[in-house]
Amino acid sequence: MNTIGVFARPDLREAGPTVAGLVRWITERGRRACHDEATAALGGAEIGSSCLVASGRDMAGLVDALVVLGGDGTLLAASRLLEKAIPVLGVNFGSLGFLTEITLADLYPTLEGVVAGRYEHEDRRLLRTVVRRQGRPDVTTDVLNDAVLTKAGPSRVIDVDVAVDGQFVSSFRADGMIVSSPTGSTAYNLAAGGPILHPTLPAVVITPICPHMLTNRPLVVSDESRVELRLRAAREVEVYAALDGQETFAFAEGDSLVVTGSPRRLKLVKAPGRDYYEVLRTKLKWGDAGAPPRRA
Repeated sequence: MNTIGVFARPDLREAGPTVAGLVRWITERGRRACHDEATAALGGAEIGSSCLVASGRDMAGLVDALVVLGGDGTLLAASRLLEKAIPVLGVNFGSLGFLTEITLADLYPTLEGVVAGRYEHEDRRLLRTVVRRQGRPDVTTDVLNDAVLTKAGPSRVIDVDVAVDGQFVSSFRADGMIVSSPTGSTAYNLAAGGPILHPTLPAVVITPICPHMLTNRPLVVSDESRVELRLRAAREVEVYAALDGQETFAFAEGDSLVVTGSPRRLKLVKAPGRDYYEVLRTKLKWGDAGAPPRRA
């Protein structure tokens, strides 16, 4: 492992000392540090000439591991740059951070394990989305969390036809629809009343946003399925498709969003000694994290 990348939220000024410290730590161990331009600016003159600076996508192609400083949105942005599966350490500077679960206190012990080749990780499968709009070329993008079809205004609902593997499921009258990966199940899906899925499950969850009918409930399907959302009626309201909250497309009646499993995986490094359920307990503030219950 020769080159380690550092990617920070561009406006995260408080990460400047951490960026500079990471460069020192990496170079002291005979490795090369690599930053995108915005992260290099945060580190300032302290990063010195030993650090390689490149554009975001070029940087992602050069590194053997990547440290992401910020919140979950920063990690989502970084995941869009990566074309190969390399260890990714999400270091939490945000307020919640299901993806960026590594604390500043955990950063260097975790990175030490990555450099030595001794670390735990989870392979998070991405979803492949195809935006199909009448009279325009299709747009194909991979997302880590979710693809959302939603209205822009506070009034009116929209009608969305949902099909799975070419079979019609239902027409949902709602504020919108979410198609989420297990990784994204703790994001917008959770806020909309969808279930929490363990991140390694081979599944996708389809969740209506504030459905008109209370019997319209979230639906979990295989991640090998082909899910299609087609906008049937917009009722004089603007409608958008949002991909991981990073990219949006205006939708008209008849446009569709197709979601399948992507061949790409994100190799997300876990903090030593911390399991997924501890993360849930901590982030969601669930009860008393005491000893496991005893069996009678």
